[in-house]
Amino acid sequence: METLIVHPENKAQLNAVKQVLKAMKISFEKEDKPYNPEFVAKIKKSEQNFKEGKFTKIAIDDLWK
Repeated sequence: METLIVHPENKAQLNAVKQVLKAMKISFEKEDKPYNPEFVAKIKKSEQNFKEGKFTKIAIDDLWK
């Protein structure tokens, strides 16, 4: 049999798809895709740097110079 991947645009669509599958007794599974661990490490490092005052502040007027 085939496997289908569904991309609902909002929670209402997701709930509707789940209800239809349940009503038709079609099994399905939920798959969460976690963030890339390297990306998460970079974000945490950035947050730590900010807490330690290791950042550069740029005035809005200087953004386009």
